[in-house]
Amino acid sequence: MSLLGNFDIAGSALSAQSIRLNTVASNLANAETVSSTAAGTYRARQPQFETIFSDSMQNRQNMGVRVRQILESQGAPTQQYQPEHPMADEKGYIYLPNVNAIEEMANMISASRSYQSNVEVMNTSKQLLMRTLSLGQ
Repeated sequence: MSLLGNFDIAGSALSAQSIRLNTVASNLANAETVSSTAAGTYRARQPQFETIFSDSMQNRQNMGVRVRQILESQGAPTQQYQPEHPMADEKGYIYLPNVNAIEEMANMISASRSYQSNVEVMNTSKQLLMRTLSLGQ
């Protein structure tokens, strides 16, 4: 693989981690939203990644990683008895999302470090290309 392929792979990883960070931000933003029904409650979302690999060296644009889909958690929302709440159902319950803020913060740290690592891959590849070009001088 050439050094130019590193840019394609790292670029696809940057895009995937950016989607992961946006998903975490969405989960955290909706962590305290209230619903009057279990079905209407926000559910945590997680991206599912997929590796892209090509056997052909001429087909570099098909190497890397991408988000296959965004999966919605199947876990049950949290049910709380708060009859005085304006969103309470006829039984006095409100429903909160199944978002765990601690897990989401860990996901955010992991995604940002992965993003940072891929930026470093791109910078190192750029430096190697520049040094290779300067060999002919």
